[in-house]
Amino acid sequence: MIQKFIVILLCGLLLVLIGTIASGNSFLITAAERTYVDGNITANINDHRMFDVRQIATDDPQPLPKSANYNQIALDDAFIENLQRYNTAGFVVVKDGEVVSENYFGEYHDRSRTNSFSMAKTVTTLLLGIAIDEGIIEGLDQKLTDFLPEFSNDPLGQQATIGQLSLMNSGYEWVEHYYSPFSPTVELLYGPDVSDFLLARHFSAKPGEFWEYSSASTQLLGIILARALKKSGAADSIAEYLSRKIWQPLQMNDDALWHTDDAGLELVFCCINTNARNFARLGMLMLNQGRWNGQQLVSAEFVEKMSTPVGQDYYGYSTWINQKADPAYYWFSGHLGQYIINIPQHNMVIVRLGETRESDDDYQTIDIPVYIEQAMKVAGVIQGG
Repeated sequence: MIQKFIVILLCGLLLVLIGTIASGNSFLITAAERTYVDGNITANINDHRMFDVRQIATDDPQPLPKSANYNQIALDDAFIENLQRYNTAGFVVVKDGEVVSENYFGEYHDRSRTNSFSMAKTVTTLLLGIAIDEGIIEGLDQKLTDFLPEFSNDPLGQQATIGQLSLMNSGYEWVEHYYSPFSPTVELLYGPDVSDFLLARHFSAKPGEFWEYSSASTQLLGIILARALKKSGAADSIAEYLSRKIWQPLQMNDDALWHTDDAGLELVFCCINTNARNFARLGMLMLNQGRWNGQQLVSAEFVEKMSTPVGQDYYGYSTWINQKADPAYYWFSGHLGQYIINIPQHNMVIVRLGETRESDDDYQTIDIPVYIEQAMKVAGVIQGG
């Protein structure tokens, strides 16, 4: 009887497998392998081992300097408990270009390489700024059809600009959802060819009039960037361009990894894998208005545009912004609570990396003010409680 049950079960699973492949939804099998089979219900910060990747090479790596007061002011016990409750990997505070506080938890340490998730969107727009500075792309107002002729017959796509992809108001049809297996976001992450998938879809709103957070928009920007780099001969891949234009000049302490699809295109809407100190340097680059060690890597004007609200009072070019807070701040944000938080008033960068966070809603940021308050304590900006 047990053997018969097993045979029936296996036959049923085989039929499901055949049906999934036949329906064109084979990405669901890949998604299951890389999440449920791996013990997760969604993508996780250690999933680079499950993907094809490109290397983002560093050169002449240098450590971030430590403050004379490094780790002299401890994190509050209640705050540490909160960090551990949500499986925080690392919490790092940098002020005036020096690390003042650095804490890691569980199996994580200062060289642990974890997934940025959507913090990569901000990095991708930084690369866009460099490509504009170098004349590889004309500017934010250039029509996206110059690089994506697939949308030339789309009445709304004809009107959309490259900058609108970064602002999330291009009008491209999309619904962002991370947990439903039938969400297009899941197919974007686990599908075999993201270019084929996205270029076969359409625009459904007038460009510039409707804001919708969209990983697809950033990935379209990535397709544009990849095509522009190859056409100009500037780089063979986006990872190579990031390596030469940012990773090496910032003297990152390690090579990074960028997830790719099966066709070899970087998943620019997510998935740069590096450690907390290197994520901090990305924040510092923006805090320094695109300048590093006397070299202007990204124009100050472009960085200013990125950190200034456009249309929405909480979003700029691939950057989240809160100008109403005291102190005001802007940040890179990623799924499950990956943050690089910049506080210009105090010349501070905060990095929090982890497996989950207090709010499971990726648009809720109730944890950020708590991180900022604690960071200001350990940096000596405000007195501890």
